[in-house]
Amino acid sequence: MQVAFTNRRTQIATTWACLFGLLLSGGCSKNIRDFRLSNDWSDAPSYHSSVQTKIEYPNECSCLHPQAEHTPMPHSLENPSDLPSISMELNDAIQMALGNGEIMRSLGGSVVAAAGGTASTYDPALTESGSGGVEAALSRFDAQVSSQLFWQKNNQPNNTTFLVFQPIASEQTLGNFNYALSKTTATGATWTARHSMIYNRNNSPARFFASDFTGFFEAQYRQPLMQGAGLDFNRIAGPGSPVGSYNGVLIARIRTDISLADFESSVINFVRDVETAYWDLYFAYHNLEAQVAGRNSSLLTWQRIKELQRVGARGGDAAAEAQARSQYYNFDVLVKDSLTGPTGLYTQEQRLRYLLGMQATDGSLIKPVTKPMEGEVIYDWHAALSDAMTKRVEIRRQKWTVKQRELELFAAKLNKRPTLDFVGQYRYRGLGDHLIGSRDPNNSFESVYQNIFEGDYQEWQAGFELGYPVGMRQAGAAIANARWNLAKSKAILCEQELRISHDLSNASRNVTRAHALMQANYNREASDFDRVEALQARYESGLDNINFLLQAQQALAQSQVAYYRSLVDYQIALRDFHIQKGSLLNYNQVGLSEGGWPGAAYQDARERGRFFTPRNNPSAVGVPNPVSRGRFSPTDIGAGGGGSVISDHPHHEALESTQE
Repeated sequence: MQVAFTNRRTQIATTWACLFGLLLSGGCSKNIRDFRLSNDWSDAPSYHSSVQTKIEYPNECSCLHPQAEHTPMPHSLENPSDLPSISMELNDAIQMALGNGEIMRSLGGSVVAAAGGTASTYDPALTESGSGGVEAALSRFDAQVSSQLFWQKNNQPNNTTFLVFQPIASEQTLGNFNYALSKTTATGATWTARHSMIYNRNNSPARFFASDFTGFFEAQYRQPLMQGAGLDFNRIAGPGSPVGSYNGVLIARIRTDISLADFESSVINFVRDVETAYWDLYFAYHNLEAQVAGRNSSLLTWQRIKELQRVGARGGDAAAEAQARSQYYNFDVLVKDSLTGPTGLYTQEQRLRYLLGMQATDGSLIKPVTKPMEGEVIYDWHAALSDAMTKRVEIRRQKWTVKQRELELFAAKLNKRPTLDFVGQYRYRGLGDHLIGSRDPNNSFESVYQNIFEGDYQEWQAGFELGYPVGMRQAGAAIANARWNLAKSKAILCEQELRISHDLSNASRNVTRAHALMQANYNREASDFDRVEALQARYESGLDNINFLLQAQQALAQSQVAYYRSLVDYQIALRDFHIQKGSLLNYNQVGLSEGGWPGAAYQDARERGRFFTPRNNPSAVGVPNPVSRGRFSPTDIGAGGGGSVISDHPHHEALESTQE
């Protein structure tokens, strides 16, 4: 035995040694090749190389825009005066831009490079209909139905010696039906109505019926008394929300208002870009006009010198002719660049076309006909500052965020309580040979429903359930987090107000500066024009060199361009001042409004609104502040338009957030 054991152990050791050697030889083998894509492995086709490594295209049809699909050849060096023009006012351009398409277009091409972040008219609806919207929050109060119906066959042998009283195998046919209807209320209570029915047929010898039906009807009521209780908590956090999670109706309603503010901000940016493109096109026309005038003047001067040179008169020397010719071609370069350059007429016209949702080219040119403001605009500084602090959409958005943080802090405090629920339950039980049968006064077990409805077997239960984590550290951390979020939101609001005051000051200064530069450039243009006329007369009289006249012609063209540039800058400065003041949409006669509600929503809002009362003095009654101060109107001037009122939104009840 000892020898056999030793031989066995030796065999095992030898086997392990062989395996270990094979592993070492496999790991150190030089015959293993690195994986490379190669065509010499086999002539057989491979799914991997033919499909898996190819770039594929999605099976989706392109939504070709008719204006993009049939775009003609763009303009290059055509004479703009030979093309038909489309006279367009600034207000008409803004109206067309807002009416054509659902995407808030921008000139940066972000819709191609970053399509997911592109603003559109769908954004508020996406927020409202998403998982964080009001309807999703209200759905947590919807009635819930659950139903189950199962049949099964059981056949289990019995391990027993009393086969006289117990069969050798238990055979059973079992059916199980359950139906429940539950509803959560705004106070956190849950009502449940439940019905259960079981069909049982087995081979047990000690049974009154070979098969029977047992079932019950029961009603259950569960009311949280501490954590999760109350209208305020359930409207802010939602029923059954864990600690630190806030997805109630009020929070969802604030998210919708924030999305509306974001949408308004995107509209403001869109209108700003349209107005910028409009005035840039206006400048491009006058820039081209100034360069063409300079080129024509240089051409006349060049032709005059060539004529003097031909007849051998004074002033017709070769140097003067070459200098005049050089200036002509210099202006010719500027004219061509003013047509097709990065800031040329055709480029600026196409930029405006894109914002308006038009074809890139259609054989015609848009011509701005709105006269720019030339007079000095003087603002009431204090009224403008007050408007900026109340009308700016960024301020309104941040105030909604502050209100959300206040509600979250209020819910977090309510959540730092033990779970104490009252539970009440009442049940009617029954047993019957049949499920449904004729009523037998002598046999109450004829059918299970007869037995249940006779009410002979009733049960009830009432009591309390208590539970809480020792220390409640998670709830305490949620309160601290809510406090810090509220502090940060208020700090951001204060910083926004400070920044807006600085931006408004800069915008006001730029308005004054742009108007002063426009006046100076106007006087400069008039002076250069007089200078050209004087030097033209002196040159024709032979008193001055041609060099002075050519320099004066260049200066006149530059001063004309500078004047129109400063005139456009003045319009842009006025626009920026309205942006900083929060009145750009009102200034451009653009209004935002929500679509109409369904007819039933108006009736529902009216009926519910009769029971809501605003709490204007929360310190006296110990309830939180109203959520909304009322409908926002961009024409209001002052501190936000009115006292605390109930908004006409169906979910805009006067709900509260505790203040300490």
